[in-house]
Amino acid sequence: MKTKTEFICQECGYATAKWIGRCPECSTWNSLVEEVNRKKNENTRRFALNVLSRPERLGDVKVENNLRVKTDISELDHVLGGGVVEGSVVLFGGAPGIGKSTLLLQVCAALRKKNKKILYISAEESAQQTKLRAERLNAVEDDLYIVCETNLDIIFEHIKKIMPDVIIADSIQVLYTDDITSASGSVSQVRECASRLTILAKKSGIAVFLVGHVTKDGSLAGPRVLEHLVDTVLYFEGETHTNFRILRAVKNRFGSTNEIGIFEMTSGGLKEVENPSVMFLTQRQEHTSGSAVVATMEGTRPLLVEIQALVSPTNFGLPRRRATGIDLNRAALLIAVLEKRAQCPLQSQDVFLNVAGGVKIVEPAADLAAVAAIFSSFREKPLLSTDVIFGEVGLGGEIRAVTKVDLRIKEVEKMGFKRVIMPANNLKTLGGMSKKSKIEIIGVSTVKEAMDIILEKYM
Repeated sequence: MKTKTEFICQECGYATAKWIGRCPECSTWNSLVEEVNRKKNENTRRFALNVLSRPERLGDVKVENNLRVKTDISELDHVLGGGVVEGSVVLFGGAPGIGKSTLLLQVCAALRKKNKKILYISAEESAQQTKLRAERLNAVEDDLYIVCETNLDIIFEHIKKIMPDVIIADSIQVLYTDDITSASGSVSQVRECASRLTILAKKSGIAVFLVGHVTKDGSLAGPRVLEHLVDTVLYFEGETHTNFRILRAVKNRFGSTNEIGIFEMTSGGLKEVENPSVMFLTQRQEHTSGSAVVATMEGTRPLLVEIQALVSPTNFGLPRRRATGIDLNRAALLIAVLEKRAQCPLQSQDVFLNVAGGVKIVEPAADLAAVAAIFSSFREKPLLSTDVIFGEVGLGGEIRAVTKVDLRIKEVEKMGFKRVIMPANNLKTLGGMSKKSKIEIIGVSTVKEAMDIILEKYM
């Protein structure tokens, strides 16, 4: 046997032959841990089911049209880009108890209806516990095999006998191989086990789902090690005090990134939310200052969400700035633009911003709605409850054009709003749609012009 000692960063997976205080890859202090890896001399690629690779011309590669398998869970299929791709590796991440195992068992039941043979590797729970959950979800199927095992070498022997179409490993941090002497959950073990399952998927066409633990800050444990290996990374997000869950794609080699799926946790499992905009606006209070509705895009899906602002006199020498769901630096920039370009004195005011429903908005199209909410709260003048606002705000106070305006306007019409305030430059791209639309579409060029139109009823 060959023994190799190396120091591996627990944050990013960087490896070095000697210990150093600060990781040169992720700049984290005291994150390198010594690991002794013992490699066997025998061929350890026996797990690849004896499928040998060979070079072939790219033009001779045959692409099958039935590579995707729909799960009939429409929200999950939407996030995956149309269904599960054969030979793909999908990583599920999320906080404990948020519903990862529940959703995967529902996926098992859905794929069984497509006559797919499934092997569920329950590395953290007993077979009895898994069956109790499956009975509650009505997911008990004849060809759904379950094995409670953490040794990957033994698991591959089971795979050779069963030859499933889908493998679910719950979770990857618990699996280990005898070829690595470090403990399960270490960077070496996670990297090796995930790598072997990935090679298995690519050579055999078996779809693999991996469940990944998260760290205290909400990111996947060993994120760079896992995210670089797999094809798709899905994060389960949600608040503990609500029943709603958001499934977000942050990486997808077979579809669009930043897509989201909305689910509701019920006693019978995760239920799809057919109209997410209704969910985010259900508890909105009308005729309240500091509330604005924005039409934002999550991948290819338009969503209407509420942005709330609270402006109050500060009790300290330095005013506070807080933001939830919007980047704090972006919020500070918008406050500065509002002070300079719209003559709104906020230097002695505390400003708090919040996106209702736990949604995180990363696109700049929410700028104008955030500015309107702050301005409304400062003036104590509520916005019209029938208005939807979107547009990017520049440092010069100009309103810049955004993408996919037609999809946003169609969502606004569907939700019953009466007026849209948007960048004037986008009116050219609408063409005849602005005349055919049942709602009033107003284009604005500057922040001051937008504020005058929004609060014109008080003038």
